[in-house]
Amino acid sequence: MNIFVINSGSSSIKYRLFQMPSAILVCSGLVERIGLENAAIIHKTYRNGSEETFTLALEIPDHETGLNKVNSLLTDAKIGVIRDTSDIKVVGHRIVHGGERFSAITVITPAVKEDLKLTFQLAPLHNPPGYRGIEVAEKIFANATQVAVFDTAFHQTMPPKAYRFAIPNSFYTDHHIRVYGFHGTSHKYVSGQAANYFHRNDLKLISIHLGNGCSMTAIKGGKSIDTSMGFGPLSGLIMGTRSGDIDPTVIFHLVNQLGYNMEQVSDLLNKQSGLLGLTGFSDTRDITKAFNNDDPGAKLTFDMYTYRIKKFIGAYAAVLNGLDAIIFTGGVGENNALIRKMVCRDMEYLGLSIDPDKNDAGITGIREINQADSSVKILVLPTNEELEIANQCFELLK
Repeated sequence: MNIFVINSGSSSIKYRLFQMPSAILVCSGLVERIGLENAAIIHKTYRNGSEETFTLALEIPDHETGLNKVNSLLTDAKIGVIRDTSDIKVVGHRIVHGGERFSAITVITPAVKEDLKLTFQLAPLHNPPGYRGIEVAEKIFANATQVAVFDTAFHQTMPPKAYRFAIPNSFYTDHHIRVYGFHGTSHKYVSGQAANYFHRNDLKLISIHLGNGCSMTAIKGGKSIDTSMGFGPLSGLIMGTRSGDIDPTVIFHLVNQLGYNMEQVSDLLNKQSGLLGLTGFSDTRDITKAFNNDDPGAKLTFDMYTYRIKKFIGAYAAVLNGLDAIIFTGGVGENNALIRKMVCRDMEYLGLSIDPDKNDAGITGIREINQADSSVKILVLPTNEELEIANQCFELLK
């Protein structure tokens, strides 16, 4: 079964084609800068263990044009990987926010599309482009089953004590204001891979997804029981440009005393804060270089960044009433040994003891970086959200 996975953003389309159930990656790519100058498609094919990359610079005014160009590459006489669109049996769409309406993977029907429109207000930057991707894919891959996979769905197993806010009940019952959580597709994937690695389904895990966006999830027996992001993706950890948790009184002060309007506050906390606000860099690689050059601002920033992660580890270990392993994933979690070392420093009380040599080894793939006598395992586990989407689609429709 050929499953085509689409992640449609406001000005981009990421895509991957898998052969299932063997999970063979056939091709992948990125349509970038849609509707802007210098639009391009970076398309990769994988054959017989080798990778070929094709880059096209062309005018791409909208998502439909972009996906039609991708289809031309998929079916090209020389570099194509399918005969025609009928070879695509399923199109899996990553949708960021499912609200409370969507707690599981869902086949897209006209009724589902109407319900999806009601989630736009919950994720105005993410869900409308995802919906646009669905409409375009329905035209191009008309014979395929269209399926929505929601980042929030994994967290629908949280109990009310974890997802409710202490505000009047009507805000929940009438307006659905609650913790939803995000990065659920990633957290689900790595927790499943950890269960396979340890040959256990009853694990108590803390998944730490660190990228430009960052979140942590407490997972018990494969189910999310608490997570650091909330109603939106701003709360919790310090991120590339997002502040993470902040005293709400600061917002009142910004508005009432410093003259900010709410749009400016949103822009400040979402786009000007986090690592960028503290250092001028949103990329941990730049901050790591400064840290290694003894820059005091970089040191304070990483102290703050890792301290917040350590606090959530302690909280979630208490919530789980024990801990079998923590998982580092995401671009930063998988590749930044310094941050992993700082997070795991002085955590012996919780049974965490990192092995410096294993941490610095730079080995790819799933690996343990804990000391042999560490009672809690420390895993570095590469995430693969697109493969998780393909797996879920296959299990639904096989």
